[in-house]
Amino acid sequence: MLNNMTDGEEGEGGPNSQGDGNPKESSPFINSSADKSQQHDGNAMALFEEEMDTSPMVSSLLSSLVNYSNLPTGSREHEEAENSEEAPRPSKKPVKAPQLGTLMGVYLPCIQNIFGVILFLRMTWMVGTGGVLGSFIIVFMCCSTTMLTAISMSAIATNGVVPAGGSYYMISRSLGPEFGGAVGICFYLGTTFAGAMYILGCIEILLIYIVPQMAIFKIEGLEGPEAELALLNNMRVYGTIVLSFMSLVVFVGVKYVNKLALVFLACVILSIVAVYAGVIKTAIDPPVFPVCLLGNRTLLSKGYDVCAKFVEVDNETVATKLWRTFCDSESLNATCDEYFTGNNVTEIQGIPGVTSGILAENLFGNYLEKGMFLEKRGVASDVNTDGAPANSNRYVLADISSFFTLLVGIYFPSVTGIMAGSNRSGDLRDAQKSIPIGTIAAITTTSIVYMSTVVLFGACIEGVVLRDKFGEGVSGNLVIGTLAWPSPWVIVFGSFFSTCGAGLQSLTGAPRLLQAISRDGIIPFLRVFGHGKANGEPTWALLLTACICEIGIIIASLDAVAPILSMFFLMCYMFVNLACALQTLLRTPNWRPRFKFYHWALSFLGMSLCLSLMFICSWHYAIIAMGIATCIYKYIEFCGAEKEWGDGIRGISLSAARFALMRLEEGPPHTKNWRPQILVLVSVDAEQNVKQPRLLSLANQLKAGKGLTIVGTSVQGTFLDNYAEAQRADQCLRKLMETEKVKGFSQVVISSNLRDGTSHLIQVGGLGGLKHNTVLVSWPRNWKQPEYQQQFRNFIEVVRETTVASLALLVPKNISSYPSNGERFTEGHIDVWWIVHDGGMLMLLPFLLRQHKVWRKCKMRIFTVAQMDDNSIQMKKDLITFLYHLRIDAAVEVVEMHDGDISAYTYEKTLIMEQRSQILKQMHLTKNEKEREIQSITDSSRGSIRRKNRSASRSRLSVDEGASVAEQPEDESVAVSNPKQVRLIHSKNAFTPTSPTSPTGPTSPTSPTSPMSPTGGAATWADGKSPAEKGTNPEAANPEASKDLFNMKPEWEHLSPVDVRRMHTAMRLNEIIVKKSKEAKLVLLNMPGPPKNRMGSENYMEFLEVLTEGLNRVLLVRGGGREVITIYS
Repeated sequence: MLNNMTDGEEGEGGPNSQGDGNPKESSPFINSSADKSQQHDGNAMALFEEEMDTSPMVSSLLSSLVNYSNLPTGSREHEEAENSEEAPRPSKKPVKAPQLGTLMGVYLPCIQNIFGVILFLRMTWMVGTGGVLGSFIIVFMCCSTTMLTAISMSAIATNGVVPAGGSYYMISRSLGPEFGGAVGICFYLGTTFAGAMYILGCIEILLIYIVPQMAIFKIEGLEGPEAELALLNNMRVYGTIVLSFMSLVVFVGVKYVNKLALVFLACVILSIVAVYAGVIKTAIDPPVFPVCLLGNRTLLSKGYDVCAKFVEVDNETVATKLWRTFCDSESLNATCDEYFTGNNVTEIQGIPGVTSGILAENLFGNYLEKGMFLEKRGVASDVNTDGAPANSNRYVLADISSFFTLLVGIYFPSVTGIMAGSNRSGDLRDAQKSIPIGTIAAITTTSIVYMSTVVLFGACIEGVVLRDKFGEGVSGNLVIGTLAWPSPWVIVFGSFFSTCGAGLQSLTGAPRLLQAISRDGIIPFLRVFGHGKANGEPTWALLLTACICEIGIIIASLDAVAPILSMFFLMCYMFVNLACALQTLLRTPNWRPRFKFYHWALSFLGMSLCLSLMFICSWHYAIIAMGIATCIYKYIEFCGAEKEWGDGIRGISLSAARFALMRLEEGPPHTKNWRPQILVLVSVDAEQNVKQPRLLSLANQLKAGKGLTIVGTSVQGTFLDNYAEAQRADQCLRKLMETEKVKGFSQVVISSNLRDGTSHLIQVGGLGGLKHNTVLVSWPRNWKQPEYQQQFRNFIEVVRETTVASLALLVPKNISSYPSNGERFTEGHIDVWWIVHDGGMLMLLPFLLRQHKVWRKCKMRIFTVAQMDDNSIQMKKDLITFLYHLRIDAAVEVVEMHDGDISAYTYEKTLIMEQRSQILKQMHLTKNEKEREIQSITDSSRGSIRRKNRSASRSRLSVDEGASVAEQPEDESVAVSNPKQVRLIHSKNAFTPTSPTSPTGPTSPTSPTSPMSPTGGAATWADGKSPAEKGTNPEAANPEASKDLFNMKPEWEHLSPVDVRRMHTAMRLNEIIVKKSKEAKLVLLNMPGPPKNRMGSENYMEFLEVLTEGLNRVLLVRGGGREVITIYS
């Protein structure tokens, strides 16, 4: 089906290499390796001298375009001259430019490929079985499909240079590597099976019509399935022999195959002319081809010598061979077949002629089941329905069950071959002019021939002869040959040589198509087939083609192989139409075909016809072919074909993305559609490597919602100076995302400081309605150390900004201990501590995590805290009901937390926090001095607390990620208040000055920050600090000045009651959480709101540290101010 298919490559790494690491097409334009000496060095263009290094001058560009040639993608002779590895000669012979015009380069090759074996072997049978009307409809549908495909192909072929690969190149460059590879393989398989079909047709002509004596498995004397099996075995044996011979010819001398193409074409044209000459002759002098009927049944011509039961010889009645066939003796009184006795023998003319009026009889179809008799319409017969038919092997029988869709599948290969011209594009003088004109003219010519032959066959040949597939009723002649003039042998030998030639062309073209696909590098396991002999001949591809072709030979039935290759060609044509339609509708700027007579509606009509014909031919073959194409598509997609061909699928993706983004702008998503669109904020080191890679692992585990993921970081500096550094950071992010299997986008911003860069990411991340609604940021490591002071301040600013922007915030603490994507938890719990309602984030996140294989085996537990006035039993019932409606499976527990008294340890912890804050704010010391000062405060607080807690004798280790050695003793000394400790101040009002347990309360009634004051209840993190507190001397905590428990009351007087109360809450909550969830694999916890001003940042961090200490993995969650989960469907 393909002529002179060339690979279009100069070998791996060559100038025109389409694969092997070069994702873009070779081009003579910008950034090409043009000779710099051609550029002008004068001062006339001094204004543009900076651009001359990368952009060529117009004169250089035009010179490159003139010298730009696609000759290496041309004919085999050109390629042999280019790639010959013979010894270098003193003067190399220049390669001639392609000189083929429209007639020799496109029209005649298409004619040769379209006219094939089906026309000679199955056309008459199709007309007899489907009727003139049904056959005309089939021909019209198939020809319309190819014509519409040719129009689309002409538009694509004239939209630029089309190298070798023909349809594969056009589809792959229009629809992308995935579609291109899938359709290219389908086209290759279609071309290969076409070779098998031509070989089977060649063998059928040889064994049935030319030399039946060559049959290895004798058919004589066999009937029914045995005769059919013998015929198929003969086809297999001789088909394998012919395939081996043809493959050897293609391997040794492909140039002779191309030169013999004209001889084969002459055979085809001569045969068709002979048919038309025979039709004209039937109007004048119809040929004598008698057909013998018994009743209305057609008799085998080899079963009789005279079409009569008996004849008169010398006035004596003598039984004929026919009599002896149906009777047990030659006697006229012999016992004969009942049907033979009850019906007369008549002889009719097989070809009554075009003026006989037989057209009316052949107008409608006559579909037969396998084994049925070929009967003439309008002739009466006496049939005894009670008796079983005897001697059925004496009649002409239907060899297969026929129906309309079968005829479509068998006929369609006769209209393929329309891409022979585009496959020769490298040999054409003006491909953009020749391909449309030659292809459309060839399809028009062949369509006229096919439609006219349908009518002429029905008007000239008797119906029973038309339905006689192998000419068994006309002395074993080829049915179309009986019509030919001057002799049936013209058609027999013409069709034999044309099928041989077409088979050779298929075996020549298919390996080169496979080689072009292999050299593109989009299907990794096919790369071996891109190699060949020294002159570029695809040796390995030819071997694979021969093996696949042998599969068709083993099938051995022309009628079974034809629908298979119909599927693959129809799929190829369908995607050609799709490519043209997409390019037209998308209005790509580069879509400027010279061929103007196309329209997207015609392309869609052609695509619809192709798809319909696929399922009309054979729905199960269609599904298999589409399954093969889908598997190849997904394989190429999985392997990640790094190709950018400016394909239409990318264009339609851009259009669809724009449309979807515009739709998303119409309003916020409904709660049912809410999913976490995560912005992951990471930091990079000096080498641009990500410091917290486990953040991306967590993001991947949260992506069961299939939402958006943006991984962002900021680089400090200016855009002009640090752009290269930002590009490296972006590459590192992409590489890490690929490693962690995070599907999303990376974004790097350059800013004068990291704080502003992070703010820019939060503000401008995403596009339109596809923006992040959740921010994932790691807990700042070592935040207590002075050198990391700016880091935790940046963190608090992120918390503030997400609150203002109504974004959800996820803060994993101790991120290095979180599991990687390769780990698996076989058991354990995910504990949710639901303290305040945050829109359902705490419920949704564990559900999403448990969709991932890391957390799948973990069970979910939900804890909520009941106050003194709450009914804990009713709360538990309500929570169970709520989870049932949410369709979330989790255990529920309500923890009662009474308003206990504030312990001395809480005051001491608050005092230490205040002193650290004051030191960091007011002392302008060097780094080493700050560390020593903080260490002294730590020592003093440890000594004081040890004295106070000597009676309790309890201590708890704290897990603090990244804590320094100097900081660890302080954390170890932090203990949770024992509720059984001596109560200093009772609750509810822990700060009432007249508390009966404390003679002197911690605050003065006249204090402006007292809870009794108007502003006391709404105090923020930094509110409530007395003026005296702001001047607190750090030496107040010196061990030498330490006092006993009650003598330290003056130091507590200046503490903020709000801070004390919050520290108390944090410690009590931490005590309960550690008690219940210490062994949990993950604890999710409501994150308190940030301080409203800039004064309480250190205190805020300390409260969160106290709240989460003692826990291995904590995920602090802050909702975005909207519901994210609903009970409704």
